[in-house]
Amino acid sequence: MNTPQHLSFRTYGADGPLHSHDHVQIVLPMLGEMEIEVDGRGNMLDVTRAAFVAPDISHAQSAQGPNRFLILDCKLSDIGADAAERLRRQTFLPVPAAVRRLAEFIDLSLDLSRSGTAGLVLPESVVRHCTPLLLEALTAMPQRQSRLHGLLLRIDAAPGQAWTAARMARVANLSVSRLHALFKSELGRTPQEWLSDVRLRFVQDALAGSDVPVAELALRAGYSDQSALTRAMRRTTGMTPAAYRREHR
Repeated sequence: MNTPQHLSFRTYGADGPLHSHDHVQIVLPMLGEMEIEVDGRGNMLDVTRAAFVAPDISHAQSAQGPNRFLILDCKLSDIGADAAERLRRQTFLPVPAAVRRLAEFIDLSLDLSRSGTAGLVLPESVVRHCTPLLLEALTAMPQRQSRLHGLLLRIDAAPGQAWTAARMARVANLSVSRLHALFKSELGRTPQEWLSDVRLRFVQDALAGSDVPVAELALRAGYSDQSALTRAMRRTTGMTPAAYRREHR
């Protein structure tokens, strides 16, 4: 098997065919959710859960709505026998803070390389430098699912709701102080910083993929009004929502 280490972004539709390949593939969600079956085991991939597909293992996937997945293809020897066997048994992998931060950096590089209808092309320098870092972080994934898992799913599904720290703590069955500690250790940010990122990603994807008015998007994402969204967009991207939409359509 001669497949080199490689990174790419893909989007998926409904009812993909059952297939296999002769290399390792790790599927890391960046946007949306996807049902996947790997060697007869099914699960839902989302921002907190990735999938490991070993060589020659049959798998199929199905996604609906906007989605984007970071795909790492590599040789079995790139992982090592012990790690490969552990990941093969586990199949569905929690996504720790180190992996998420690196994936988000790669995702930003994708935004900078959009061109025409292709839009999912990564700069070669990013692929070359980030692939081994991402592979190392992924193969070192912890075995225990985060206590934040259910909470993150609920926030990602409804970012516009009133997610105070107290409400997050109740949903996760944690104290507020413990909630902050877990967010810092696992995601590298506070709960409200993570929420702001989720809301902004929601708006950016909607701006690029829909004609929903900016004012309505602001309310759907949990901003008090369009001005609050515009300030957040300027602070993080240097662009207004309207300019971002023109740039990314």
